[in-house]
Amino acid sequence: MLGAADIARKAVLPVIAASRNGRLVALASRSPERAQAMLALYPDAEVADSYDAVLARPDVDAVYVPLPNGLHREWTLRALAAGKHVLCEKPLAVDAAEAEDMAAAADRSGRLLMEAFMYRFHPAMIEFVEGLREPMHVQSSFAFTLQDPADIRLDPTIGGGALLDVGCYTVSVSRWILGEPVEVFARARGGHGVDMTVTALLAFEKGETASVWASFESPEVQDLTVVTRDGVHQRARPFSSWRDPHDPYQLMVESFASSIIDSRPAHIPLSESVANMRVLDRVRDAIRS
Repeated sequence: MLGAADIARKAVLPVIAASRNGRLVALASRSPERAQAMLALYPDAEVADSYDAVLARPDVDAVYVPLPNGLHREWTLRALAAGKHVLCEKPLAVDAAEAEDMAAAADRSGRLLMEAFMYRFHPAMIEFVEGLREPMHVQSSFAFTLQDPADIRLDPTIGGGALLDVGCYTVSVSRWILGEPVEVFARARGGHGVDMTVTALLAFEKGETASVWASFESPEVQDLTVVTRDGVHQRARPFSSWRDPHDPYQLMVESFASSIIDSRPAHIPLSESVANMRVLDRVRDAIRS
C-alpha cells in the first residue's frame, strides 16, 4: 500500500486482511508514525521506509494506490515499471490523457491495472442496473460538506474538486446505465481554487438524458433515480460501502486478486475508466465555455 489515506485505513486495509486470496505485506507513508498506527491491527505487515521500498520488495505482487488524484499517474507508472499490479483509487487520473498513458503502460508491462470503483461490485447495485428496461432519464447526486480548509481534496495542485472526487461516481453510474453521451452541458461554483459544486446534463444518442450533481458544500446527499418506460426506480446511497451482508470493498479486492491469479481481465476494464475520464473532461470543458 502506497500512502496512509483515510480510505485505506477505514475500508481497504480491513478487507485485504479478511480476503480469501490476498494478504497485506507492507505500507509506506510520508508519516511513519501514522503508518505504524494503521498497522497496529495487522502485525504481519511491515512499515516500509518509502514508496520505492515497497515497489522494490520481491514479496509484493500488487500495490494499492490511495494517494491524492494528482499522484495517481506517477506512482501507477512507477509500480507498473517495477513489475507490480496496481489497484488505483478513483478517479484513475486527473484527465483522460493521463488515464490513456496509464493504460498504455499497463499494456506494455503485462500487469493488471484497475480503478477502485468499489460500488460496481455490489450485487444489489449490479442487480439494480441490470434490471432496468428502457431507461429514459438518470438523476444522480453525491454531496457532503468538507469542513477542513486544509483537506487535500481542496488542493487544486493535486487534482482537488468535487467533480473528480464525487462527480466521478455520478458520471460513472449514468454511463453504466445509458452509455456514452453525445452532448454535455455543465455549470460549477468555485471556492478554495477548486470546483465546489458541479451540475451537468448529459444527452445521449436516442434522446435519453442524465442529470448529475456533485458538491463539497451541501448537507450529505447520495441518491440515484432512474425513470424508465415502466416506472421510476430508486436506489438509496448507491455509492456507499454497504455491508448487508456484502462489503463491496472486499468484493473488489478479491475480484482484483482473482484476475491476477487466474490471468483474466479486470472486472472494470481500463477502456471503461478512460471513457469515464473523457466525460469528466467534457464536463470541465463545458464549465469553462
